[in-house]
Amino acid sequence: MFPGTAVRALLTAGLLVALGGPAGAAVNKSGVAAQVKRAVAATVAGINAHDPARATAFEAEDVVFMEPEQPNAFGRASDLAGFKKGFADDPAWRVSLVEEHVDVAASGDLAIYRSIYNEDSSKDGVPMTHKVNFIAEFRRQTDGSWKMPWYVVSPLERSHKK
Repeated sequence: MFPGTAVRALLTAGLLVALGGPAGAAVNKSGVAAQVKRAVAATVAGINAHDPARATAFEAEDVVFMEPEQPNAFGRASDLAGFKKGFADDPAWRVSLVEEHVDVAASGDLAIYRSIYNEDSSKDGVPMTHKVNFIAEFRRQTDGSWKMPWYVVSPLERSHKK
């Protein structure tokens, strides 16, 4: 080895450890996935309880959310207000999970959650349902918690009678 090569190798290894690269501690991807799934379960429980604060508890303050036929919306406060209106407009609104997947980055600080769920509601007093795609990014915060900086909701089918 050249004299500076050993120093460069040590510095590179130290940088990889700091960035969570190959020389760093192993990431417990199943543990991260479980934390993200618990966050989504708490969000669903908030929606089904018609509790806007619980429904948005895992959103970043500057969250971006995208829903069909609507302009992109920004900020947890805006989403909280939207949930309040949605709950008031449709007391039958509920969601239930069909399937879910979590892809965790090698660093363990980022995860993509994707799922399909049933969304039940009512239209003119008639019970309705449809399947929906949901995808969200989760990022680990400096305090160790997980927050969504963005999410997308996209229907898989038209709403129909239950």
